[in-house]
Amino acid sequence: MNALPESTLPDQEPAAETLPRNAVALGWLPIREVARRTGVNPVTLRAWERRYGLIVPQRTPKGHRLYSPDHLERIQKVITWLNRGVSVSQVKALLDTPEQRLQAPAPSDWLPLRETLVQAIAELAERRLDEQLNQAMALYPPSTLCEHLLLPLLGDLHVRWQQQFGAHLERAFFHGWLRSKLGTRLYHNNRQLSGAPLLLVKHSDMSFDPELWLTAWLASSADCPVEVLDWPLPPSELVLAVERLSARGLVLYAGRPLQLEGLGRQLANCPCPVLLAGPAVIIHGPAIRERTDLRDLLLASDPLAAHLVLRQHRLI
Repeated sequence: MNALPESTLPDQEPAAETLPRNAVALGWLPIREVARRTGVNPVTLRAWERRYGLIVPQRTPKGHRLYSPDHLERIQKVITWLNRGVSVSQVKALLDTPEQRLQAPAPSDWLPLRETLVQAIAELAERRLDEQLNQAMALYPPSTLCEHLLLPLLGDLHVRWQQQFGAHLERAFFHGWLRSKLGTRLYHNNRQLSGAPLLLVKHSDMSFDPELWLTAWLASSADCPVEVLDWPLPPSELVLAVERLSARGLVLYAGRPLQLEGLGRQLANCPCPVLLAGPAVIIHGPAIRERTDLRDLLLASDPLAAHLVLRQHRLI
């Protein structure tokens, strides 16, 4: 019989130590709650434990993981190093050996991984592309992966496709694969979640906007139900979509200049917070709220900024 993949294995290993009798009163948490508080999903927490020994939780008699406040502090330190561009394989030495912190870490794995992905895209190698990204998704929190791999990859591809023969073919392959990849993750996450969804609408005439889907994936990874309308809606129907879905918030992702005044009139009666995200925010500049006459309009220039704003306003 084939072994189960790591992401499906239950918490059944024997306890390494004896838990305090009052562990819950002392603030010990199950893995799902740790994931909610830290933004590191359970699959990644298990991978950090099994592959690198970064975070080794205690176990209940039934084999379920419990994390102490010290574990949570250590997870935050891991995230800090990852956000500085350090590869996960290098982090344990930086955490456990104080003198190592004074030394420059080894070269990051991000650039070689991006080059590997670009090569897979150039060769239309879907399986290789899928395997490489699956491995990365298992090891890194979504926001870290977005900052250090996926957004730089989009930048690399944009430059490559400016002068590269076969650019249309590569773009069609990659965009189709990315839509399917992230769409599948959103679908499975939505099946496990309940409550009012966050509605994301493509607000441009672009055939495919990868940053819209990255924004949706980041929100979904924070255990937020997400609905994506990957088709521009008339401004008059935006509020209708919000009402029919009972959305908790509306994200308009716009990569092109907008008719701001008309947009403001249509959204004046929107029953939920509105976030305008994407390059249009940079294009129109800091006076965008005054030009739309929407003083409470939230703004973000890219998926990472959008994720931060959504968290700050408790929309995810």
